[in-house]
Amino acid sequence: MRSSVGALGLSALLVTGCAAVGGSDGGGGDTAASAAVARVARKAEEPVSLRYRMAGRTPEEGRIEGEAAIGVKPPAMRLKSTVLSGPDRGTGEFRLVGGVLYVGSDEAGQGGRHWVRFGAPGRSGASGGAAAGMGTMAALARDNPSHESGFLAAADDLKKAGVEAVSGVSTTHYTGTATVDAIRASYKDDATRVRQRTEKSLAQYEKLGVDELTMDLWADAQDRTRQLRMQGFGRHGQLDLTLTFSDYGKPVTVQAPPASDTVDLAGELRKAGR
Repeated sequence: MRSSVGALGLSALLVTGCAAVGGSDGGGGDTAASAAVARVARKAEEPVSLRYRMAGRTPEEGRIEGEAAIGVKPPAMRLKSTVLSGPDRGTGEFRLVGGVLYVGSDEAGQGGRHWVRFGAPGRSGASGGAAAGMGTMAALARDNPSHESGFLAAADDLKKAGVEAVSGVSTTHYTGTATVDAIRASYKDDATRVRQRTEKSLAQYEKLGVDELTMDLWADAQDRTRQLRMQGFGRHGQLDLTLTFSDYGKPVTVQAPPASDTVDLAGELRKAGR
């Protein structure tokens, strides 16, 4: 399933890079804008079901697009992303159903099947790094990408850019630019778990060679992120991703892939005597 690796590269960036919840020390810029961004960041901490679309480009994959749904009660997730050009062109997908993680691709793998079933974290029969990695993916897949809205608080030039409609919803647009180091410093007084999550997020940008982010945030009257754009330059080109959020609080149902099209990793490992 080689195409799934490239297509889900963006997904890995999103789910590992979107767990931050807003630093306590904002940058300079407009005081009212800083207060508004802080409210949006706090709101993003609240567990809520939602859907989002993503589009743009990354330094590694090039042009990409995708969509996702995250459910809270019960926990469920579906994230599908497509690399539109280059050697990793193709579509990959994560699904989390009943605590079981599935990874799929439009390119068939073992036995002509398109999905791998990893099982419930800690009970899959996988050993060592495989089990740890699966548990990490399942946990990260439930994160809300709007949490990165809090990064904007570190921008010295943070300002209100206007009032605009996003998918028919009235929003306030905020914009600013901050270095990765400034974002990291803005979280220095936060709780350990928040700083750890933030560090994981920023490490993903640094891995791409991105050391400065220009951010645009569109927030609604309930302090919900309706759209978030992240721009920067990495070693291999431009990062420019836009995420558009919708359906806050609406139920999310995710179906498991057909068993006939799924390889059970735990079963295969048992067969191999691992």
